[in-house]
Amino acid sequence: MNINIKQILQQGEGISVEFKQSTQKLPESLFETICAFLNRNGGVILLGVDDNKDILGIDTKTAPTLCKDIANLSNNPKKLFPSFLLDVQLVEYRKKTLIHVFVPASSQVHTCNGKIYDRSVDGDFELKSSEQIKNLYTRKSTLYSENTIYPYLYQTDFKPGIVERVRKIIRINRPDHPWNELTDMEFFKIAGLYRHDLASNTEGFTMAALLLFGKDEVIGSAIPHYKIDALLRRLDNDRYDDRENIRCNLVDAYDHLMAFVAKHLPDKFYLQGDVRISLREKIFREIVANTLIHREYANAFPSSFIIYKDRVETKNANKPHTYGQLLPETFQPYPKNPHLAEIFTQMGRSEELGTGLRRVYKYSKVYSGSQNIIFQEEDIFIQQVPLDEKMLHEETNIFVKSAEAEYTIGVSREKSREKSREKSREKSREKSREKSREKSREKIIELIKANKYITQNEIAKLTGLSIKGVEKNIRQLKDDGLLKRNGPDRGGYWDFITR
Repeated sequence: MNINIKQILQQGEGISVEFKQSTQKLPESLFETICAFLNRNGGVILLGVDDNKDILGIDTKTAPTLCKDIANLSNNPKKLFPSFLLDVQLVEYRKKTLIHVFVPASSQVHTCNGKIYDRSVDGDFELKSSEQIKNLYTRKSTLYSENTIYPYLYQTDFKPGIVERVRKIIRINRPDHPWNELTDMEFFKIAGLYRHDLASNTEGFTMAALLLFGKDEVIGSAIPHYKIDALLRRLDNDRYDDRENIRCNLVDAYDHLMAFVAKHLPDKFYLQGDVRISLREKIFREIVANTLIHREYANAFPSSFIIYKDRVETKNANKPHTYGQLLPETFQPYPKNPHLAEIFTQMGRSEELGTGLRRVYKYSKVYSGSQNIIFQEEDIFIQQVPLDEKMLHEETNIFVKSAEAEYTIGVSREKSREKSREKSREKSREKSREKSREKSREKIIELIKANKYITQNEIAKLTGLSIKGVEKNIRQLKDDGLLKRNGPDRGGYWDFITR
């Protein structure tokens, strides 16, 4: 995470910045501030700085222990409820060690030691009146649709294996993660995916849980307008050259979108130091993650991810916190769906809020030769990342030739498949005809056994076969050595040959 200590110090203490003097132990009021930030707009806490912005620093021997203590306490419901795992980092500034605590805004109401705190420009304050507390709950429920509770949503409505897969990815990404020891239900509760709403007295899995883990048909039933259109419009802007309509859970949707990017965008060679990194992945994992976790899912506006010849553009329904272009130097992080963002961050599929935007600006210049990037915060949130048309020209030619070759191969394959299908159909029809003939012969045999003097005309009437059909079946029975005729058709009789 790129942390600009100088900028934070210049900004000074306020509604989203707090300095706390600390050298060898955590300040007593630390979690009151954390609780207040979670309940308001989020913010940054610097430990090792006093109210006058003087850099005192943290004792270097105890600093790592203090970081672990913050992480453990943030995950302890007795200290902070509901728990909210925090990102804590040690930073060096002016030869002093500081602790940087980033606290995002939460979509839930949190308590510290059983008390509810809120934040103003003057600092933290406890909410004591029922009216204040009710207003906070109302504000949270209005702002964050991911908290919508579905009382009749059960684990059986989740895609089989998806929760286990997510938890496995978190374990691989962070082997010492405190969530690793939890049961699934403990994980759901501590990650804010299963909650009890005190305002409405309802309990159950949330929209965030449904979007992350739900079966396709369950998501479609609860959120019928949810879909993501991934389009390639490199050759045909009026229609599309390729399309994927994504209606699955967000974990799988991330994989689908990244595969779509890998299919249609080149990965420019780039060395960071002496290590090659994927510029394409660095940029578009952030764009894809933003597309998924910062959408307003209660809004029916369709989400789109479109690759043009000169840019990649996404559009999402949004509930804006501010309006206008977001820039790295002035951007104030504000999550639209904090619990979705938290899961993606713990899986390593996105950075902490704000870092991803700066990362896109950092690598886009190298990837496309341009920083004409748009992150437009309006009722519809728009992301635009420029593409290098020269680099894509060869890619486009390859795409066209590949498409033509694929078409030719496809036609040939289709002809071959059609021949194979026709052979199969003919075999099936022949089997069906043979079965019908066998049934007819069996019926004829039964009639002859019942009356050996029966005529072919009578057999035809009783079986519904034509005279020719009866003659053909009897001839087959004779050829097979099963039946013989004694005497003429009238006055004679049938006899079965025993072997």
